[in-house]
Amino acid sequence: MKKIYWQIPFLLFLVIGTIYIINRQHNTPYQRIQGFVFGTTYHITYQGEENLQQEIEAELRKVDLSLSTFNEKSVISRINHNESMQTDGMFRTVFEKARTVSQATDGAFDITVAPLVNVWGFGFKNSTRPSAHAIDSLKALIGYRKVTLKGHTIRKEHPDIMLDCSAIAKGFGVDVAAAFLNRKGIDNFMVEIGGEVVTRGINPNRKPWQIGITKPVDDSLNVQQDIQTIIRMENKALATSGNYRNFYYKGGKKYAHTIDPATGYPVQHSLLSATVVADDCATADAYATAFMVTGIDKAKAILNKHPELAAYFIYADGGGRNAVWFSPALKKLIEQ
Repeated sequence: MKKIYWQIPFLLFLVIGTIYIINRQHNTPYQRIQGFVFGTTYHITYQGEENLQQEIEAELRKVDLSLSTFNEKSVISRINHNESMQTDGMFRTVFEKARTVSQATDGAFDITVAPLVNVWGFGFKNSTRPSAHAIDSLKALIGYRKVTLKGHTIRKEHPDIMLDCSAIAKGFGVDVAAAFLNRKGIDNFMVEIGGEVVTRGINPNRKPWQIGITKPVDDSLNVQQDIQTIIRMENKALATSGNYRNFYYKGGKKYAHTIDPATGYPVQHSLLSATVVADDCATADAYATAFMVTGIDKAKAILNKHPELAAYFIYADGGGRNAVWFSPALKKLIEQ
């Protein structure tokens, strides 16, 4: 009996504590902040009392100072200018992750493809159709194996090799913001930058977060937002890449923004949009880009070797109509 009497206060403490925690979770408001970063917009929703916008933007500025090719003072810009310097932790994390995805996709993902992107007009220069000779010359500078990380220093086989992490840096930025919220002890949040997303916990309606995948229609101005399907996101990251927004027409032909590092030319296949769900957004971002290079058949083969990934593909069938394929791991996440 004495033992039972001793346990009663302890059990009451647990019950009261649990009720307090549940009430606090229900009563704590969700904050919504938005802004402009990495050349696009961001939207972040999280459950917490504080407005953390300034601190989050400070974290994102660190990413920009490390990985933005449009920031002349960034680590990656200084590497491209062949300045002798040591890399920072963010750059090294992204570089190693990019190399891992490059190896897994037989080079379809390649952060040295920048010269080809630029010459095709999707980078920092005006759009012009390059000659075959120009493409062949630039291909000598392309190849992720031509760049290595020795300690904290990047070694390039040729000084004209350029690095461009734009196909993974945005996803990494989402991860950085999510990691900051985790450090602040925030359990429920959604971070979105330019369509790349990380979610944790539940949304303001006490349900899993729902993320829409837009229909792939020719929309270079990014004004069409029709939803193809909705994915239920539970503690995962999502990224989408597609050829239907970044393109231009020249000589009556459409040129997509995804360049195949192996050929030096924009990809020409039926895959219109690749959405990848992974544990972190940088990985999802990189694989989504790689799958737009490989096309749907090779992408399926890669997915078979990587069960940790889930994917949703929109492609043009033999009749030119939009069709959908998704991996078994993603089926349970589809809301509609």
